Amino acid sequence: MDGKIKIHKGLDIPIGGAAERRTSDMRLIKTYGIQPSDFVGLTPRLDVREGDLVEVGQAVVCDKNNPKIQLTSPVCGTVKEIRRGERRAIEAVVIEKSEEQKSWHRDPASLQSREGIIEAMIDCGLWTMVRQRPFGTIANPDDNPRDIFISLFDSAPLGPCPNWAVNWQWLAAGLNALSLLTDGKVHVCGREVQSSRFKVQGSENIVFHEVSGPHPAGNIGTQIAAIAPLNKGERVWTMNPQDVVTLGQLVTTGDYRPERLVAVTGPAAAHPQYYRITPGASLGEVLNGQLSSKDYPKLDAANGFGTRIISGNVLSGRKATLDGFLGAYDSQVTLIEEGDSYDFMGWLMPGLRKHSFSRTFLSGLMPKNWFTVHGSRFMINGFGFNFNTNLHGGVRPLVFTGNFERVFPFDIYPTQLIKAAIIGDIDLMEQLGIYEVEPEDLALCEYIDPSKTEIQAIIRKALELCRKESV
Repeated sequence: MDGKIKIHKGLDIPIGGAAERRTSDMRLIKTYGIQPSDFVGLTPRLDVREGDLVEVGQAVVCDKNNPKIQLTSPVCGTVKEIRRGERRAIEAVVIEKSEEQKSWHRDPASLQSREGIIEAMIDCGLWTMVRQRPFGTIANPDDNPRDIFISLFDSAPLGPCPNWAVNWQWLAAGLNALSLLTDGKVHVCGREVQSSRFKVQGSENIVFHEVSGPHPAGNIGTQIAAIAPLNKGERVWTMNPQDVVTLGQLVTTGDYRPERLVAVTGPAAAHPQYYRITPGASLGEVLNGQLSSKDYPKLDAANGFGTRIISGNVLSGRKATLDGFLGAYDSQVTLIEEGDSYDFMGWLMPGLRKHSFSRTFLSGLMPKNWFTVHGSRFMINGFGFNFNTNLHGGVRPLVFTGNFERVFPFDIYPTQLIKAAIIGDIDLMEQLGIYEVEPEDLALCEYIDPSKTEIQAIIRKALELCRKESV
């Protein structure tokens, strides 16, 4: 262990429905989808047609601007459908899994050098799991990053437990492989309980940091800002720990076997738990039996409550449907009630069942030790928080309240940065630190914002503007 980092600013949202420590094997799911929209900055070009046979690791979509970057099939099967949206944009390439499965294989002896590892990762499609900061795009394999960062824990609401999901032996092998891809350091951030299980032999470039504090302590952006902030012109790479495990298995055995342990969570989940799946799995098959009502999307037809399916967490996840697919970078699915009902008298009520950061409701005045967990719900003296997607008000002008600074742990003025992003002033955004953040880093600001501003969408648009100007 090389250092301790304490995050003081942040907020843990007391939402119920954490995944129980039990796993179901869902690798026999029949339908999978590759969604180009999951990859920032990718301009997709199809390499297959409907009816084509594909194998594991075969290119299905590539980037028009950089043909090296390719999205590959996670299974052997047949291209069942190519879904298109507005202006014939490719929404998903749907693959139906065949009964006979062949693994992608390469001689492990060829995976002991930087060039060999990168070539294999590009060929099998694992390279798309390496992301670059700034901008959050797929990393350019021709770059030499300043550092590589890995976060071994997820502090987001109901985030999956990595101790339950990670094979530590292959994780160590994957980290050793990543250490060959940079002249800098591989920074691994985790909780104190993980330090005793973390052992990497053979590389002095891998350093472990013990991180503690409320969300967003687990966000990779928070950790980068605390360890070595990103300056203009610098590049760092990031990778999810489960993808590092896949890399470790690749360099050790030569086999590419994309697998992921996914947590199905949320107060609307009938049985919150973990599922072992192949990436890109159909959400309809994963969530079979999880929705509280057979009459999806209605939880309770009498009261009109619906279910929101989120690929990811409630703060930064993406809205999905049963005919959709798990996001490429997601290891969590959240089910929560839709906010399609209205409370009698609204904010005039005491609000014992409403979570309040600004203490607008009476629940915000309760001592923290009043919070207890009962099953999948948080309770306050017998009253459970009622979380849903209701905004509880309309859009209002963005005003200075000082609340953003209480949950945003970066050395950045968040309100000023958001306003600069709204007007598209690139010079001002650069001065205020736009290159240090991703939309998920300001998700808490969006959650507590009384103005109901879509901050994450504003930051993503601003980053895309900066990225296109830098090309």
